[in-house]
Amino acid sequence: MSTLKVLGVDTSLRSTGYGVIVAENGRFRMLECGRIRNPPALPLTSCIREIHAKISSLIEVHKPDVVAVESVIYAKNASTMLILGEARGAVLAAAASAAINVYEYEPRRMKRAVCGNALAEKSQVQRMVKVLLSLDTEPQNDAADALGLAICHVNLLSVLSGDKPI
Repeated sequence: MSTLKVLGVDTSLRSTGYGVIVAENGRFRMLECGRIRNPPALPLTSCIREIHAKISSLIEVHKPDVVAVESVIYAKNASTMLILGEARGAVLAAAASAAINVYEYEPRRMKRAVCGNALAEKSQVQRMVKVLLSLDTEPQNDAADALGLAICHVNLLSVLSGDKPI
């Protein structure tokens, strides 16, 4: 396998996780991870601007080959789904502005690719991400999910051909 740099993003309006990994010869290395925290009092448009600015900055600094995001999941509250979609749109816009393809993965697919169990708990994802990336400590759970999305993309890329960007 050649070298592949992936930016994973677990989108949320108030706590968007991100993680950048490099995959080379079947091994993973983390370059950066964290989360974009938006305080509850921050207006929606300001949150969107913050998410877009940070993702754009990560793209500029790390120059990933692709972006992996969590697909839109069903929520009982339509307002929650709309807000998640708007935050996700900020990530997609940042990637589109940089002409980078975006791939989306359902949470269960990511958990299966990282933990071997589609119903894995967040703590299991954190532990497996720590192991797979040889980290000293477990990443914060939003960052771990983002790193998991990046790992999922690499793992599925080696198994599947024909995955198409969104």
